[in-house]
Amino acid sequence: MKRREFLTLLGGAAAWPLTARAQQPTMPVIGFLNDASPAEWTRFLTAFRAGLRESGFTEGQNVAIEFRWAEGRYDRLPGLAADLVNRRVTVLVATGGTTSAVAAKAATTTIPTVFSTGGDPVEEGLVASISRPGGNRTGVSLLTTALAPKRLEILREVVPKASVIGVLLNPNSAGAQPQLEDVEKAARAIDQQVRILHASGERDFETAFATMVQMRIGALIVGADPFFSSKRDQLVALAARDRIPAIYEWREFAEAGGLMSYGSDLADGYRQVGFYTGRILKGEKPADLPVVQSTKIEFVLNLKTARSLGLTISLPLLGRADEVIE
Repeated sequence: MKRREFLTLLGGAAAWPLTARAQQPTMPVIGFLNDASPAEWTRFLTAFRAGLRESGFTEGQNVAIEFRWAEGRYDRLPGLAADLVNRRVTVLVATGGTTSAVAAKAATTTIPTVFSTGGDPVEEGLVASISRPGGNRTGVSLLTTALAPKRLEILREVVPKASVIGVLLNPNSAGAQPQLEDVEKAARAIDQQVRILHASGERDFETAFATMVQMRIGALIVGADPFFSSKRDQLVALAARDRIPAIYEWREFAEAGGLMSYGSDLADGYRQVGFYTGRILKGEKPADLPVVQSTKIEFVLNLKTARSLGLTISLPLLGRADEVIE
């Protein structure tokens, strides 16, 4: 063999691994958008990854995830969603609430998108219908905002002498107005006076609670909102300090010392989001995947907190609780 032919053969052999690597399929990338912060979302991310595994995907093995967190600043969501779209992610996952889903909708009409929302996704303009979403979006409806009247009912049962009940809402949240309308309608039906208080940042919490003390508000509904969820320890501490019985959205509030919570099983909802994401990665179209309506509701009571507030919880209410924290 001539020297030139031998060198050419060596050069071709050296190129084989590079060619093989170039022909390997590119790992799909999930763009994960959330309006809160990762520190409070650990349990739900675990559930999301579990849903992915159910559909055959494991992060780092056959799928990658790019995370974008708004840290409670909803004005950042459009830019974060646009960044994920510019990175050409395979699937966009918009979680935490309606505000994230709306930002994802505005950012792309082509990239398959899986959302989680606490309201009606049809009324919110996210899908054409529950059974046939159409377009590039589908997801999970967690029934958060729609449960506000039920929270009012439970709170009245626990604190029947509360002449005025406060409702804490985040005016920057897309879910605030539906909750306001539902609570006010329910309050009128039972002749209950309510006072709406607003908080869109940590600095507003002290003002809101000072107003409640000044107005002698007897109990509190903390509205369904991802920002409030990320600040649950602070909200629970303020309610304890001012001895205000409160009901919250998620079980994490009751576990942190809040009086009680009533809401969807958020972890199960995130598992469903992960499962749908995997199905889309396998080639299914969002338009053909019906929106999942989560119906798994959790009612959690913290008896230790009730005793510290001097409240007596009736046996029928204890019997309805899914979990009682002693």
